[in-house]
Amino acid sequence: MSNEQLIVSLLVVPFLSALVIGVLLRRNHDAAAAVSLAAAGVVLLGSLYLIFGNIREEFSYEWMTFGEYTVSLGFYFNDLAALLLFVVAVVGFLIHVFSLGYMKDDPGKARYFAGLSLFMFSMMGIVFANNLIMIFIFWELVGLSSFLLINHYYHKPSAAAAAKKAFIVNRLGDFGFLIGIIWSYWHFGTLNLFDMAALVEADPDVLHVGIGLLLFCSALGKSGQIPLHVWLPDAMEGPTPVSALIHAATMVAAGIYLLCRIFFLIPPDAMVLIMWVGAATAVFGSLCAIVQTDIKKILAYSTISQLGYMVAAFGLGALVVDGDTQTAIQAGIGAAMFHLVTHGFFKALLFLGAGSVIHACHHEQNIYRMGGLRLRMPITFATFTIGFLALVGMPGLAGFFSKDAILYLAWENNRVVFLILAATALLTAFYMTRLWLTAFFGEAKTDASRDASENDWLMTGPLVVLAIFSVLAGYGFMHPAIFDGILREVPHAEGAAFAWVAGISVVVLVAGFLAAWLYYGAGAREDRLEKQYPGIHGFLASKFFFDDVYEWYVSHVQQRFASVLNFIDHIVISGVIVRGAAGLVGLLSLGTRAAHTGNLHAYVYWIFLGVVLLWLFVRGVL
Repeated sequence: MSNEQLIVSLLVVPFLSALVIGVLLRRNHDAAAAVSLAAAGVVLLGSLYLIFGNIREEFSYEWMTFGEYTVSLGFYFNDLAALLLFVVAVVGFLIHVFSLGYMKDDPGKARYFAGLSLFMFSMMGIVFANNLIMIFIFWELVGLSSFLLINHYYHKPSAAAAAKKAFIVNRLGDFGFLIGIIWSYWHFGTLNLFDMAALVEADPDVLHVGIGLLLFCSALGKSGQIPLHVWLPDAMEGPTPVSALIHAATMVAAGIYLLCRIFFLIPPDAMVLIMWVGAATAVFGSLCAIVQTDIKKILAYSTISQLGYMVAAFGLGALVVDGDTQTAIQAGIGAAMFHLVTHGFFKALLFLGAGSVIHACHHEQNIYRMGGLRLRMPITFATFTIGFLALVGMPGLAGFFSKDAILYLAWENNRVVFLILAATALLTAFYMTRLWLTAFFGEAKTDASRDASENDWLMTGPLVVLAIFSVLAGYGFMHPAIFDGILREVPHAEGAAFAWVAGISVVVLVAGFLAAWLYYGAGAREDRLEKQYPGIHGFLASKFFFDDVYEWYVSHVQQRFASVLNFIDHIVISGVIVRGAAGLVGLLSLGTRAAHTGNLHAYVYWIFLGVVLLWLFVRGVL
């Protein structure tokens, strides 16, 4: 098998899995799970061969032709694609294994695994695509997969509402993305990434801020950036393994990957705005996480915050200190992608750890109704602790290296952004310590937590593997083939400036940990912040009123505008224009039909009337 055939096969295999399950195995749940797991295994093995075999390919097949424009199925596998593929393949396979245990008795098990395979197919398409049309097609497919899996428990009104909300909010971002694609074709005359890159390299002035910002709308929706972040916490209504795969490690990270893939289309002025959006999202997500009680929603807001880190890192590349624009942008890309990789592993670990807890506690998700789980679930506790420490940036773990690379980039380029991101790191340590102490320490608070016990190896095995990656993913020897590629521009640990950044990072970590420990203690039964400072708690619980503003807009503006359009459509267009014309024709036909009586005398009178009218017309009277 050639390299081209292997790449195409990796794309086709999960699609065939979804097709077989959807058509043939809808009632055979175990067979459906086996097919989906086998497809994920093939993707994993083939991806590792591509990545570590240092295979890099670019090729395309003609798909459709419209006049002079040809739509191609184009494939471009480089170091950047290898990074995301590494996360998708490894995390995707482990979550398939975890799902065997988590979804064991679910009546919709076959439908669930079909959705996972469809998502893997869609995500692989984004990884490999070499043109904006193909990216957009698979972009919409991952949105469809997300919708189907969030709505897995469709009998629950909250799940149906969350799926609808995710779909609609993402359509807003994707609409901007589509306009950006159309503008790009009108501006460049092509949508092929290679061709557009060559045009920009030949004439950098060809870049347009509007195009860059419209293309950024793709990440604004999929990666949960302000103001289109509101769908991601609600997406936790889906099964927890879905939250780990789609809404933490892969799909939501695709927006950052796309920005890095098309960085040459985004001018520095647009990147500066992107940087501020990312910084604002980072601190916003961490503030909202402080008051959440649902273990999955805490991690959801944490994901929003960390995605903000990545977006800010990408934008920081536009702030040039040494005058070398290309090197600076590559440093931003490297730091963003580095954190994407490490975050993919430790956040998937945290979500699956949460899933293990939820499963053992009979689907209890409120951390204040847990407690004492460290003794009852030792493997889950140990692995969750590793994920927690990686997220807050414990030195030596994966998150420390990638987070500090972003902090160093901010320190060197924009101190205000550095302070925002450092404050975010402090808040992250605070709310994650609160979660960790409340759920795993103290005494069990409910029968569900008292009866909890460790899950079987299908669920604990993936936790152990992800814990290993959460420790080692920050070290180059884990993936040298890609570390020496796109990650070579990541700021390295050298010089006094980096020492300052690392020192500040450790200080805020310790401060956040101690503040949560001293304020909440171990195994708290209620939220002290809510009792002591209800005003602050209420404001943070309002999530800065984004949902309230959107709800008011929909009910008071959009619905009224829709009512006006409905009136125009039914009364003016259908009633007056369409049906009015039809009514006039009907009236005329009624009159002419009445004239045809079948009576000979009546016809003579009509003839006589016609002759008189004709004579008057000839005489000029009429």
